[in-house]
Amino acid sequence: MSDRHVRRSGDEYRDAFLTMLPQGQAWPKHAPDSVLWQACDGLCNYWGYVDGRAADLLERESDPRQTLELLPDWERNWGLPDPCYTSPQTIAARQIALVARMTMLGSQSRQFYIDFATKLGYSITISEFRTFMVGLDRCGDNRVYGDGTNPMFSDTFVRGHLPVYNPNGERIAQGELSEWPNYGLGPPENRFYWTVHVHTISLQWFRCTSGQCGVDPHLRIGRAEDLECILARWKPGHTEIIFDYSGLTPSDPMAGTP
Repeated sequence: MSDRHVRRSGDEYRDAFLTMLPQGQAWPKHAPDSVLWQACDGLCNYWGYVDGRAADLLERESDPRQTLELLPDWERNWGLPDPCYTSPQTIAARQIALVARMTMLGSQSRQFYIDFATKLGYSITISEFRTFMVGLDRCGDNRVYGDGTNPMFSDTFVRGHLPVYNPNGERIAQGELSEWPNYGLGPPENRFYWTVHVHTISLQWFRCTSGQCGVDPHLRIGRAEDLECILARWKPGHTEIIFDYSGLTPSDPMAGTP
């Protein structure tokens, strides 16, 4: 539930102001038809308006999820708009980016990148690679089938009981054949590559509460250019990312638009 602040109308300011005036017949504080009363009423209506606007700012604009008027100030203080967002954005998309920037805790784990992509409206999985290692790997087809445990771990892949994934970077399911544990006798640089599988197209529908008539289209359909830009900036410096769009499917039409 959002905060609620005391709101005072112009009538309340007028009544308070009249009580502070001197006493006597020259000060007709209780005569609504007098010039004094009407002058105080007109002047204090302005302070009622100011009070209401201040409450609006405190209730709505102090919340980055709802801010409209102070959104540019919020963005400036948090280093936004991000240079990765090169295309025009809706108010809702800007609010999402602001909250994501404010709540982000940096990391370099697989799950960190997946969770951040979700905040941007994308569904992704990640595959990692490594070269053949004598003493750990064996020749032939050494892929494994899922045994129904979740997550499944195996010594066949790497020592240390790491999770087993399928070629799409997802946890292996029961009876499903895993990815190759290594990629043959390739160059040692293989270990510095990882693939981001993008599964959904970003759809942003126009909303009357957040869109701008004459500026924002009815629907935006876009490639994950913003995601590519951000991951290229945040990836470990010695690695390279391969973006895979082969499994794209349209996302929920209402996804990503609060």
